[in-house]
Amino acid sequence: MPNRRDFLRLLPLAGSAAGVIPFAHAVAANAADLRKRGKACILLWMQGGPSQFETFSPLAGHKNGGGTKAIATSVPGMRFAEHWPAAAKVADRLAVIRSMTSKEGSHPRATYLLHTGYLPNPSVRHPTLGAIVASELAAGETGDLPPVVRIGVRRRPDSGAGLLGMRWDPYELRTATTSPANTAPQVPAERHLRRLDLMERLGSGFAGSLPQEAADHASLYRRATRMILSPTMKTFDLDAEPAAIRGDYGDGEFAAGCLLARRLVESGVSFVEVVMDGWDTHQDNFTKVPELAGQVDRPFAALVGDLERRGMLDDTLVIWMGEFGRTPQVNPRGGRDHFPRSFNAVLAGGGVAGGAIVGKTDKAGGEVADRPVTVPDLFATFCASLGIDGAKENISSGGRPIKLVDGGAAVKELFS
Repeated sequence: MPNRRDFLRLLPLAGSAAGVIPFAHAVAANAADLRKRGKACILLWMQGGPSQFETFSPLAGHKNGGGTKAIATSVPGMRFAEHWPAAAKVADRLAVIRSMTSKEGSHPRATYLLHTGYLPNPSVRHPTLGAIVASELAAGETGDLPPVVRIGVRRRPDSGAGLLGMRWDPYELRTATTSPANTAPQVPAERHLRRLDLMERLGSGFAGSLPQEAADHASLYRRATRMILSPTMKTFDLDAEPAAIRGDYGDGEFAAGCLLARRLVESGVSFVEVVMDGWDTHQDNFTKVPELAGQVDRPFAALVGDLERRGMLDDTLVIWMGEFGRTPQVNPRGGRDHFPRSFNAVLAGGGVAGGAIVGKTDKAGGEVADRPVTVPDLFATFCASLGIDGAKENISSGGRPIKLVDGGAAVKELFS
């Protein structure tokens, strides 16, 4: 009787007898990409649109600054809003783009745009950045964990993997502080695998009329089985981290998400998104933003430092961003409204030059005055960091060629 390790090794071949595309074929097809396995990306998504003035582009002394003070950082001349003292200490590892610009001030459309690089189109389901990164780097495909993981809940859906297929859809966790639901095996591994084989045999009749659907169904179950029976499930156990490391990240759901993101990337996951909701500050902006920053600042800085200490930062791109910025003018409710004309994005690692500042706005913070960076430019920059060819084309279900990045040019100043 084979032991569990033998079954796990043979599991990728389980679908061949059922007449579906064997998982091993996908692994072989990606063999040329294995040289990139060390590359990864972590997106810290600030859902709602964070105010640039209370984060990384303060307007201290100007009436539009709202009274928010600016603090010095580890980089001479680079100043952050007062709510970000931990990020200020690692500013020499951060690159701040202060001239992001787009035309989309609607949450759903802007969220879609900042996750795919494209505007929504009813005829095409564009892949998210996570699907693009994972499918190109292929790090997770040969491992036991999902290649794309999203931690936390975003209020608005996106297209997932879109035209790239369900293999690259995100595995979603509502929280990082509890074990993933429904992942504890209910029967011994050998019996589970026999059930899986029987299910695929019973479903083989569908393969002739619906080959892709049958292949996707079988692949999903095989990958889920490999995950729940794998020793790498211990990656989700944050209690396994030394107390000192957990202390560096601090407390709270976002802190736990950042720590889990590092553990997942370390275990071979290609892309992790950690969501922090609450940035839609139409009112009480000057109360809410300090509270939100208090939950994000320390974990953000700890993640960058942790990756650097482990020798992983050069190969891991960390992105901090939301869907747009907030208005320079403070509204009567003490808030700031949607403002896509100028906003921030912050990058670290992945070969990006730390301590860099790209672009600026006018003194009132209303218009980009130097070096505008569009969303396609930003996505081209992500691709340049990770060694991905943004001009590569995939074919939609309607037969249209769709590039990974819709034009744009990488921000070369970030790699000097």
